[in-house]
Amino acid sequence: MELIEPEAIRNIALIGQGGSGKTSLADAILWVAKMVDRQGKVERGTSVFDYEEDEKQRQHSINLAVGYCNWRGCLINIIDTPGGIDFVGDAYAALRVVDGAVLVLDASGSVEFQAERLWVKAREYGLARLVFVTKLDSERADFESLLSQAKERLKTRLILLTLPIGERSKFNGVVDIISQKAFTFTERGEPIECEIPEEISEKVAKHREQIVEVAAESSDELLEKYIEGQELSDAEIKQGLLDVISSGSAVPVLCGSSSNCVGISLLLDYIVDFVPSPAMRPAIEAKAPGDGEVIRLTPNQNEPLAALVFKTVTDPYVGRINYFCVFSGTISSDSVVFNANEGRRERIGQLFIPQGKNIESVGIVRAGQIGAVAKLEVTRTGHTLCDETRPLLLPPIEFPTPVMEMAIHPKTRGDEDKLLSGLQRLQEEDGSFKWYRNNETGETIIAGLGDLHLEVAVERLKRKFGADVEVTLPKIPYKETIRKKGRSEGRYIRQTGGRGQYGVVWLEVEPLERGEGYEFVDAIVGGVIPSKFIPSVEKGVIEAMQQGVLAGYPVVDVKVTLFDGKHHEVDSSDIAFKNAGIIAFRNAMAQCEPYLLEPIMEVEIIVPEENMGDIIGDLNGKRGKILGMESINGMQKIHALVPLAEMQRYATTLRSLTRGRGQYTMRFSHYEEVPTHLAEKIIAEARKKTSD
Repeated sequence: MELIEPEAIRNIALIGQGGSGKTSLADAILWVAKMVDRQGKVERGTSVFDYEEDEKQRQHSINLAVGYCNWRGCLINIIDTPGGIDFVGDAYAALRVVDGAVLVLDASGSVEFQAERLWVKAREYGLARLVFVTKLDSERADFESLLSQAKERLKTRLILLTLPIGERSKFNGVVDIISQKAFTFTERGEPIECEIPEEISEKVAKHREQIVEVAAESSDELLEKYIEGQELSDAEIKQGLLDVISSGSAVPVLCGSSSNCVGISLLLDYIVDFVPSPAMRPAIEAKAPGDGEVIRLTPNQNEPLAALVFKTVTDPYVGRINYFCVFSGTISSDSVVFNANEGRRERIGQLFIPQGKNIESVGIVRAGQIGAVAKLEVTRTGHTLCDETRPLLLPPIEFPTPVMEMAIHPKTRGDEDKLLSGLQRLQEEDGSFKWYRNNETGETIIAGLGDLHLEVAVERLKRKFGADVEVTLPKIPYKETIRKKGRSEGRYIRQTGGRGQYGVVWLEVEPLERGEGYEFVDAIVGGVIPSKFIPSVEKGVIEAMQQGVLAGYPVVDVKVTLFDGKHHEVDSSDIAFKNAGIIAFRNAMAQCEPYLLEPIMEVEIIVPEENMGDIIGDLNGKRGKILGMESINGMQKIHALVPLAEMQRYATTLRSLTRGRGQYTMRFSHYEEVPTHLAEKIIAEARKKTSD
């Protein structure tokens, strides 16, 4: 690949809800730009961008994929992003490194929440945005209806740059409104000029007048010319539109069909015209590690190196591959760079430019470009690569927080090491996937954005890392505590013919306030238990507390007083007094009216106003306590306390109740007593498992 100046680069992300046609559009772009020998098709498993086996089987994107094309002297880097809400983390990563976003909408569908969510994120990043309405040849296509819905839900001023000629089975071309020219297209997407159909000529004139008006608002000079009734040239219109699109005050809409390559060439033209190059990026504020000094970077190859790794994948043949975008400076093959996050040098081997799963070797990647490198030791998603002489940290990628957890178990001992290694790799690949060891329940927990997210993770553990596993709902970390004081003796006396074992203790157990934990008091007087054995008694108490008397859950919020006992000059030992402490504690607990505690979560749920009734009703059915509600940006935020046992599959429930428009977060709040009727079931199930 030839070296490209930042001014001749366009970096775009294709975003939108699942099934809208993003990947088909990406494949059509490569075909129209003559970058491939055949047009990739998702349904045939030949897509350049959906190349993972699970993507081919499911026929939708799971990971972001990177490709590129050359158009009108520009290098257009394309990041195709997943549309499913379970895989939105990759879409967020893509938006972090591009300069423009194309929202792809299905003419036969609607504008769903996922499209709105990504649209808002693109706006937050200050990206130039375009809308491309595809599938106009679908039997259920309704361009006008979709456009009306888009204006309402995207809350953005939309301006039409192209209009469809016909619709559904009669759709065969588009009109470029600025040039007032109509086109049909060859199988390769090459435009063939034709007459504007008479039935839409007035509509074309009307929309062109709107475009001219919007363009004129961009500057005093153009506005004055417009007011005086002078014609604006196509070049002046495009320059004016570039200014308003860059500012986000208006967004162009184009239309076509990816499957038949209709309107794709015009979309590429307008990406070149209206998406800013990396050279037009505002300065980025990076920070120096340690003191946090702010460093302002411009996208210039003469600046110090600053590259952000936005995706890490594991290839079974190549190993770990890092995708990165160079924000300033250059990075060369066979060089050494500095990972500012880890504080370590990394040796760069061969650099690549990705085209889906295929790669092209290059010697250098310059400011504004996207590249890839394999086999870095410590570099992961979100890390900054820079010069060691001027270390800096680029702003991190903000990934959505996982909302669903499952416990994962290796089927055999041989799968255990594979599982842990695979989980670490999956976490490196996906910023929204997490795993950890729950010390309270002893389970390994995987966390993601929904059922499908975790299902795909489990499939990849088996396919890519050879780990055969099974998943279950995580155990709830119940705890046990007491209502009143109790005391009991613990005797551990064994005589087996040589030296025996002798230890006798008396313990008093009483409740503490919730959250105070555990307190041990040594109240022995007169040396009835030698001081050297007191720690052993406490060890026994602590061990007994790990498995309570009701259902085997840890005991909390108790004060234990050792006030009496006996010892033997010869037979007493640490183990005897430890066992005596265990026996005494368990006996005393039985007198203290023990009961179960459950974790209560603080939950914040954001839903549309029309879903409030269903959500409140569902929370009440989950033993939730509503703490308050407030209006936020046209949505309602509900603040509630809900038992963890009722929230384990809430991500699925919330999506069902709100058609995917609801969001929630939760964090631990406190422990409360489990209602008696539920506690009885929990205790019975625990005892049944023990007996089995």
